[in-house]
Amino acid sequence: MHSSDRREQQHRKSARQRSLLEVKNLSMLFPARRRLGQARAWVRAVDGVTLSVISGETLAVVGESGCGKTTLGRAMVMLARPTAGEVSFDNIELTKLSLGALRAARRQLQMIFQDPYGSLDPRQRVEDIVGEPLLIRGVPRRARRERVAELLGLVGLGPDAAPRLPREFSGGQRQRVGIARALAAEPKLIVCDEPLSALDVSIQAQIVALLKDVQQRLVLTYVFISHDLAVVRQIADRVAVMYLGTVVELADAAVIFQAPRHPYTVALLSAVPKLATRSSTSQAPPLVQGDPPSPIDVPRGCRFHPRCWLRERLNNPEICVSAEPFLSGGDKHLSACHFATELVRHATLDFDASASLSAGDSR
Repeated sequence: MHSSDRREQQHRKSARQRSLLEVKNLSMLFPARRRLGQARAWVRAVDGVTLSVISGETLAVVGESGCGKTTLGRAMVMLARPTAGEVSFDNIELTKLSLGALRAARRQLQMIFQDPYGSLDPRQRVEDIVGEPLLIRGVPRRARRERVAELLGLVGLGPDAAPRLPREFSGGQRQRVGIARALAAEPKLIVCDEPLSALDVSIQAQIVALLKDVQQRLVLTYVFISHDLAVVRQIADRVAVMYLGTVVELADAAVIFQAPRHPYTVALLSAVPKLATRSSTSQAPPLVQGDPPSPIDVPRGCRFHPRCWLRERLNNPEICVSAEPFLSGGDKHLSACHFATELVRHATLDFDASASLSAGDSR
């Protein structure tokens, strides 16, 4: 191998290891409706989240509906201004930029939305939808059409798709249009907000394969928001587990699926068909019971303690109610649980290595 090739490989490796996006103590609060005379309250959709996204990786953000993962994703690309905290992209603090400077920076930050139909203008033709970011940048009409045709080919749609309307496509095809539109701006990072939830399982597999292929070709970074852990296992490099506005566990995907260190993560994994079974020698953890507490009245201490199966097995230790645990741990595996080490004894999961995203898998 030539020295120039070696240097190129080292450059690519170091580029992949650097943080492309960082959020620090990020909070998103929304005023809650209260009756006349009552004190003003706030919905804590995102509450003090700190994490980084490494260049070239796919960071999955998972959790139940209402945990704040979509709000976090929107704040990452500054579609929603954070109430507090910082968002830095490529060493530029976005939260301090003027509107004009933010608009320019946002070209490198795109979002793929959950609803492949609702996110597309039904009155516009596909060539106009995909070409809109190019039009904004002042790309001439002929060059714009050529680029749109190239993007449609990249996402597996032919040139005949350009003059058609969104209603003429299936759900999977519409999501491909949405991906092409996101790619038109030539972004470095794309937040994928539940991009598969409205699709059949067989179509999900196609879109996952497409996202991975495009990521490899264009060296993209993804934040992949989902509640479907079977899908997350197929695409994620690292996983951040959210509960009630905070991140309660963060680690490499393989580590999360093999040795989770938070009882909420264990319960989520146990609920996934064909993903995890229990060892016959250990007692199965129950599924998460009931609904999450209100983000207006966040429980004191550990936010998960009212629903925690591990706390019950440990005879309800007082620390779970009196002190809030924060993300901590070594070897790049962080968990916000007072009894993360005890978890290993009380919940040993045996994961089905053959589990995959295919037409035959249950959701």
